[in-house]
Amino acid sequence: MGKASHQPPDLRLPRGKVPALRVVPMPADSNHNGDIFGGWIMAQVDVAGGIIAGRVARGRVATVAVKSFVFKQPVQIGDVLSLYADVVRVGNTSVTVNVEVFAERGRAEALVVKVTEATLTYVAIDLKGRPRPIPKRK
Repeated sequence: MGKASHQPPDLRLPRGKVPALRVVPMPADSNHNGDIFGGWIMAQVDVAGGIIAGRVARGRVATVAVKSFVFKQPVQIGDVLSLYADVVRVGNTSVTVNVEVFAERGRAEALVVKVTEATLTYVAIDLKGRPRPIPKRK
């Protein structure tokens, strides 16, 4: 009988979806153990979510809440991260976005693992930083 594998399942990147953001973490983004700082990953998730929220709001947005944030696997230096963002809810002034992060790791085996998922809420703001209505979609 073979050994039980502790490797994460081999996933694929979501088909038919375009990532909101793609980034590669570098050595300066790592902690003393060689893993990428969770805070760095959180910042990338916020950027990806903000891109989508800004499109929906047709302008400036600010992060007002992080409803959930789950780190599923460590991120390694050199992983190619693809961040996919989907709108969950659009309110009068707010947009809630779910962001999933996948890492493509290893050149030879090209393993794909889901490393993070989060749900964030953004509020549309005017030039003075005050909440403003989100234009209705036509």
